Amino acid sequence: MPPEQITVTAFVNASPDTAWEAYTRPKHITRWNFASDDWCCPSASNDLRVGGTYKARMEAKDGSFGFDLVMIYDAVETGESFTSTMENGRQVTTTFAPEADGTLVSTRFDPETEHPIEMQRDGWQAILNNYKSYAESL
Repeated sequence: MPPEQITVTAFVNASPDTAWEAYTRPKHITRWNFASDDWCCPSASNDLRVGGTYKARMEAKDGSFGFDLVMIYDAVETGESFTSTMENGRQVTTTFAPEADGTLVSTRFDPETEHPIEMQRDGWQAILNNYKSYAESL
């Protein structure tokens, strides 16, 4: 039986429109899509529609390692949520829930089997925390 999905969340002190744009526009994605300061996201593209492709290049700044994260969109509710499938078949769903003074952003994803669950959760949470800081700066 596969492990349960992992969920990470962040409350973003920004409107849902700003939170959505910061999360989905390539010009913004490259500014926050990495888990630590020794990594970067030098390029991103995002065809945000059912059947469209999301692609982000993630690299260690020292050039020692890098990979492309590629996903195909399965469902898109503009401004509210999207579900996509990674090349290895794992699914990811991100939601944007308006709250009185901001937006609750949640990402639920299928874990992979190579790394411990805690490591995956911590890495995805670090990326979401970078996103939160970036979105709040807009």
